[in-house]
Amino acid sequence: MESSDVELDLQRSVHAVLRELSTQAPAVQRNQGMWRWSLHKKVERDPGKSPALVRILLRELEKAEREDVRRVIIPLLHTLMYVLTKATGITEELYRRTYAFCMRLLTLPAPYCTVALDCAIRLKTEKAVPGTLYQRLVIAEQNLRSELYPYQERVFLFVDPELISPSVCSALLLEIEAAQVQQTPEACMRHVVSHALQAALGEACHTGALQRKLQASPRRALERYFQAVVTAVEQMASEPSPSREGHLKRLEEIYRSLLGPAVASRGRCSGDSLPERPPSIPLPSPHITFHLWTDEEQLWKELVFFLKPQSQLRLSADLEALNLQGLLPDQELARVSMLSTDSGIERDLPSGADERPASSSPEMEHARLQRKGGIKKRVWPADILMPSSWDGPPGLHRRTGRPSGDGELLPGVSRLHTARVLVLGDDRMLGRLARAYHSLRKRETQTFCLTPRLSLQLYYIPVLTPEKPTSFRRLDLGELAAFLGRADPWYESTINTLYPAIHKLAEMPPSLDTSRAVDPFILDVITYYVRMGTQPIYFQIYTVKIFSDLNQAPAEDIFLTELKVKIQDSKFPKDSSSPRKRGVAEGPGAELSICYQKALLSHRTREVTVSLRATGLVLKTLPASNTEDHMCLNVSVTEVVKSSNLAGRSFSMVTNTFQTAHIQVQSQEQRLLTLLLDKDHRRTFRDVVRFEVASCPEPCSGAQKSKALWLSSQQQELERTKAKPKPLLMPINTFSGIVQ
Repeated sequence: MESSDVELDLQRSVHAVLRELSTQAPAVQRNQGMWRWSLHKKVERDPGKSPALVRILLRELEKAEREDVRRVIIPLLHTLMYVLTKATGITEELYRRTYAFCMRLLTLPAPYCTVALDCAIRLKTEKAVPGTLYQRLVIAEQNLRSELYPYQERVFLFVDPELISPSVCSALLLEIEAAQVQQTPEACMRHVVSHALQAALGEACHTGALQRKLQASPRRALERYFQAVVTAVEQMASEPSPSREGHLKRLEEIYRSLLGPAVASRGRCSGDSLPERPPSIPLPSPHITFHLWTDEEQLWKELVFFLKPQSQLRLSADLEALNLQGLLPDQELARVSMLSTDSGIERDLPSGADERPASSSPEMEHARLQRKGGIKKRVWPADILMPSSWDGPPGLHRRTGRPSGDGELLPGVSRLHTARVLVLGDDRMLGRLARAYHSLRKRETQTFCLTPRLSLQLYYIPVLTPEKPTSFRRLDLGELAAFLGRADPWYESTINTLYPAIHKLAEMPPSLDTSRAVDPFILDVITYYVRMGTQPIYFQIYTVKIFSDLNQAPAEDIFLTELKVKIQDSKFPKDSSSPRKRGVAEGPGAELSICYQKALLSHRTREVTVSLRATGLVLKTLPASNTEDHMCLNVSVTEVVKSSNLAGRSFSMVTNTFQTAHIQVQSQEQRLLTLLLDKDHRRTFRDVVRFEVASCPEPCSGAQKSKALWLSSQQQELERTKAKPKPLLMPINTFSGIVQ
């Protein structure tokens, strides 16, 4: 195919993606979500088309910038970066234009500047050292051992067997296993070596001979070539001003030692009249583990098992000083008697008196009787246990766009592991994820073994039951997915349209032949999502205290999307201490006392207490539209209005709505309440007299508890008045965050 025909075909595919984004009702289109996948497949099958696609995407991005069509900027930029990660043969001029475009986006508001900054940082290294992005991605996702790049990632795919049909679970598991059966460590190392040499040498690389040589190499020789390439790339990428010429020279040496001077000098043409077509170097899908969520503690156990091989390694001094395997206040506050023989003035101390001997040193026992350099104040990191907690004043606006959990949480303790937890299901599954997330954060206040070393990223793909394919059914159990689609158009186009394809895959007969090449659409979309979905949207978790007897301690639970309240037909028992109201006329519903704090943008506290007859309440945490997206409870009360006329008394229903941050509801009659959390009938509470709902606070850290023991009672009271509890926010990653 001629170059003009190739560019025309790619241009049509790009325009199809743009049309998909501009439509008002994308969910009804037939090929929704397929255009991006088919576009990437075209360059994957023919890598020579990559430079042409990069030029087309750059033209469309620059056109969108001129015409101020911001809706398409982030989808096109993600598509471009995904192509650049896998491509070879991209000219320096294209890298320069892409980098300049990202730098211009830094003047735009979030999320455009946030995404552009992340792309610009990666492009700067890729421009000087081609192949860095591909190499680092494969090393981390496939858990290949490298001292210079020790990062590891894993995707944990969780499904609830009570919510997802066995046919869907089997189809997903078969597709994952079929794609990963050929992704051996040896194959991944061959891909890294081939891609790095081809990206650096370009036309001078004899790719056919190179791949034949690597295929015939034994494991020990292959590891030697792999480590040599990784060392060359990482050492050059870590330099302050990496030189592309120096990088090319080092890889040429590896290339000649691998093929020999005679073969290496012939280049790609190898004496033939037609140049050799560069073979496709696949980008392996990430290492995905499939889990049926049957145990409440399963998420915690899987994360600990992910870190287990490195759990015996010695932590840094800063980490050990905090006793991160469980802060024990008695041990932390134990004072050691010391014999002082000096004046106590710091300038009088001899040099080196403040140096601590090694624990195994014979001087350790003697050092305990020596004068130390005074009492050092322990500086507690501000968010030692809450890397993704809210660090601003309490407000109503939803937080978005800040990547969570990367880099160093404590000095000298790098977070080398990334766990990408992907859940499939509906709002009921997200409610279960919220409970597991809250339990994990609460457990970390006791043990603190995951947070300093593990970056936790959460992803969500909606899979709704096909029994009732009506719009009401989808909106009922897919409210959070609909909100994510409204906030991020690329999420709506790529992820929200995936569940029909998942059910279609489950209906197809399984293919046990893993020898033939297949194009796993579902797995490719999952891979694209976990790689490019870097911008989280945060959701407030709410706690509910449930009283079945006002004289006893309440039960506690949490919810993420909805709490529904119904009036039971049963009465209070005769000996119940619950309040009763005499003289109340019988009618539908029950008399309820509702006390709530109005959600105000001014953050002022305004309490409202009302008493009314109602048939039920619904507390939702998500807005029904884009008009007012505030992190508060949207309460709908179905009130019973009594009216009298000549025909007698009649009752009508009126729905009252208001927004609140905290609410208390109590039945004033002999009728009990039934609570349903997150639309999950497994989480139903009956015979409820009273309940209270408020935003769930961050679990108090052991560090803060230990710190409080150092303070006097007056100082502790001052600390409590100054520091308000931070809300517990659960992040779910999207492509853009919230696009205004």
